[in-house]
Amino acid sequence: MWKETYQRWLSQPSLDPDLKSDLEDKSASELEDRFYTNLEFGTGGMRGILGAGTNRLNIYTIRKANAGLAAYLTKHYSPKELMRGVVIAHDNRHMSHEFALESARVLGYYGIKSYLFDRLRPTPELSFATRYLGAISGIVITASHNPPNYNGYKIYDASGCQYTPQYADEIVGYVNAVEDVFQIPALSLEELESEGLIEYIGDDVDEHYLELVKSVQIHPEIDKNIKIVFTPLHGTSAMLGARLLSATGYEFYPVEEQMVHDPDFSTVASPNPENPNAFKMAIELGRKIDADLLIATDPDADRLGIAVKDGSEYRLLSGNQTGAILLYYLLNESQKLGLLPKRGVVFNTVVTSDLGAKIARSFGFEVISTLTGFKFIGEQIRLLEKTEKKFLFGYEESFGYLINPAVRDKDALQALLLAVEAQAFYKEREQKSLYDVLLDIYEKYGYHSEALISIDLVGVEGKSRIDRIMNHLHEQHYASIAGVKVKSIEDYLQRKRFFGGYEEVIELPKSDVVKYILEDGSWFVFRPSGTEPKLKIYLAARAADEETANKRIEILKEQANKIVSTIE
Repeated sequence: MWKETYQRWLSQPSLDPDLKSDLEDKSASELEDRFYTNLEFGTGGMRGILGAGTNRLNIYTIRKANAGLAAYLTKHYSPKELMRGVVIAHDNRHMSHEFALESARVLGYYGIKSYLFDRLRPTPELSFATRYLGAISGIVITASHNPPNYNGYKIYDASGCQYTPQYADEIVGYVNAVEDVFQIPALSLEELESEGLIEYIGDDVDEHYLELVKSVQIHPEIDKNIKIVFTPLHGTSAMLGARLLSATGYEFYPVEEQMVHDPDFSTVASPNPENPNAFKMAIELGRKIDADLLIATDPDADRLGIAVKDGSEYRLLSGNQTGAILLYYLLNESQKLGLLPKRGVVFNTVVTSDLGAKIARSFGFEVISTLTGFKFIGEQIRLLEKTEKKFLFGYEESFGYLINPAVRDKDALQALLLAVEAQAFYKEREQKSLYDVLLDIYEKYGYHSEALISIDLVGVEGKSRIDRIMNHLHEQHYASIAGVKVKSIEDYLQRKRFFGGYEEVIELPKSDVVKYILEDGSWFVFRPSGTEPKLKIYLAARAADEETANKRIEILKEQANKIVSTIE
């Protein structure tokens, strides 16, 4: 089947010359990987390798996605409402600007206006702008922290939240109904401009967004006698991150080589703040100036990584650890100032550490866990608006945090400002680093250890193996793991929670995820990545001390790898 599709592409007289060239001198297995399937929407939207083919991101697959979005919007909105527009932003990657323009061209053909940012912008600003401008939808062209040969396409609803499955499924149905990607109509840029179907936006939205970000400050008056190293890892926060720190009075030292919008991310092996190697240059600069805090955002500025001073060294904190510190500071200081609501809610996900939940509950607040993907937290924020409950904080273990829900996606700039304020506060008031604060949190709430196993399984066979592993876990229930009794099994595909001889319904959408919770409080989760050809295994343990918790994590790792190795 894939060979027929490949031949159809190759024979198209309108095929872009660069994409046609990209199909030359390729082996059969390479061509199969390009054409055996279509790119799909996952937890982070549509994301894939750049190049020719149905399983690649290119102008044709981008047009197809926009044709599906246009069909959805024209069904649900009147011609007058379509002129409220779709906001389009993009990052610094290869083809990002071109894909943003292609999106506007296709939408314009269907009478849908586009608000196009005049240059690259952070993903959370796209969410904010969609709400601020009263648009009906939003698009951001980004592949977040993926390697430089990737790009992606994420879509947002009128509330500034990524479309959740009940809406995304309808859009995907329209996308899949497009039979010929070479016949998708689009207006020229000149036609868009002459018909008032495109409007460029810039500094005005920036100013309003930055004012929103500044609102997360609790102690704006704090002595800002700290030194900060800041790197955007070549990405979109280079401009706004620097402006934010300057405007709020912080002394920061940029990693100059990484302030450049380099689509090849040439100074890092991976532009991902979760990767310790991404901090190499920041650590070098931090040692040189004796910095208190190192800050890195990923290329589209929705994720934040921090490294904190510990003696003469810098420790890169996990997303769970950073989330716990930010939440601890937020709740403690807001409570002292009488700023906490009576009925507040903290959101995390089913793969997030239990530490933040313990902190929130100790203040008397509710904790709600969603599926992975910040769109599910964004959806819950919207549902809260109809109640007396108030959003307090939302976060994922994968370095994503949100404080002010006027943005409906994770926001590295909000987290950046709260993190530097927390460091300034604890340095002035208690002469502590954020690592000292983390140790205080462990002393109070118990030591929590986490780990992530990420297994690359690429291509047709890789996907097949992921399916076999997950099918095994859905069908085979283990009664104990490494001699520890299983307390419960949560199967999110079946939407059931199993307790020995009985079961209950999980009130969350279906997802290919299995979670084991053991009697000692440790747990692990198997989940295929929604955006990359990977199987992810999340592990967590807690104990009274670091050594015991880490030993439990190592045992869980052995058992998880054993499960994978037994399934060919």
